[in-house]
Amino acid sequence: MHSSVVITLLLAVLQAVVAKDLRTVTEPKIPSACSSLSGTGKDETSTIQKALTSCAKGKALHLASGTFLSGPLTIPSGVSLWVDSGVVLKASTNPNDYDEGKNTCGTLDSSGSGCKPFITIKGATGTGIYGKGTIDGQGGQTMTGKSESWWELARDAQTKKKKQNAPRLIQIDNSKDITLYLITLKNSPNFHVASKSTNGFTAWGVTINTPGTARNTDGIDPMGSQNITIAHCNIATGDDNVAIKAGNAATKHVSILNNKFGVGHGMSIGSEVNYGVSDVTVTTLTLDGTTNGLRIKSDKSRGGLVTGVTYSGVCMHNVKNPIVLDTQYSSASGSHIPTFKGITFSNVKVLTAGTFTFDGISDSNPVEATMSNVHIKSGSKWVTTHAKISGKYETDASGNSC
Repeated sequence: MHSSVVITLLLAVLQAVVAKDLRTVTEPKIPSACSSLSGTGKDETSTIQKALTSCAKGKALHLASGTFLSGPLTIPSGVSLWVDSGVVLKASTNPNDYDEGKNTCGTLDSSGSGCKPFITIKGATGTGIYGKGTIDGQGGQTMTGKSESWWELARDAQTKKKKQNAPRLIQIDNSKDITLYLITLKNSPNFHVASKSTNGFTAWGVTINTPGTARNTDGIDPMGSQNITIAHCNIATGDDNVAIKAGNAATKHVSILNNKFGVGHGMSIGSEVNYGVSDVTVTTLTLDGTTNGLRIKSDKSRGGLVTGVTYSGVCMHNVKNPIVLDTQYSSASGSHIPTFKGITFSNVKVLTAGTFTFDGISDSNPVEATMSNVHIKSGSKWVTTHAKISGKYETDASGNSC
């Protein structure tokens, strides 16, 4: 064997090793309970928060039965929340409960930062949310004291070219080794889960079930984080099912394994990639009914280097845009030029015709991708501008389901 071939193979092996979460991640276990509560259906914010605050590290507050209504909650470092099967934890519909002090939550403005999240995990290590119960953000319910829901407010923002002040369901900041396990999340007023500046985040067996019409309700968004595993999850939502972002810091070492995506905008990277996204593995993914399939998106106002991304074992059905590499996601100008290279598509099957887009910045900065064992439906549209694509695809995909 020629030495150049050996070097190439070694590099491929090394890439396979590093292009994922560097932790050894196994199925989580629910911690033992520090105390248990039964829901009454009435506002129990103070009861839940007091129990979380007094819970010993390594233990979980057990919501054991019934329905709970609550305003914003903070889960302390080392403490977990266990929402048991059949239990529903409902987020308050009152914007005043989430207001950051400027009386803007539940309104439109130019910033969209006027609301606290429903659940905050900040500066924590070893915190988690566990159990087969449900956390309901009530995004489709009329806001208290208002004439519209959080989702209707988001549509108003789109029409009026403003930003809605609506709470995220779960916000994780500056933390380490955070776990979401088996929980069902639904109807968030805004993003369901955002993990920012966090090293070690696992979402395992999580279900997100929100209508495709609910604007800006991303499923799981790792932001400026590393060592991320999203595994065995089922995500249907009104925006990106998963969106890997790097607007505040680099995001790297991400494993997205054995997931199913329903309605939503797909498996996305971007649009904020200023600090770079690298070492991402997406494998054994089924997408059915998403607007986009595998998408990397950015523009000159928030671009950066996206590289070392591998998609394998992916099946798509009823996906309008199965593959999108778009460096001109908007017409915004700036000096943050997107560069997409080292993107690999392997063992990909697309069962319905769609549009495949590879749109680079220029011939000197093309999007660069490699294809291997890619099978698409005949009748698909192929759009390439400033693109360098290695390998080939076949238009022989058949079948009606993944």
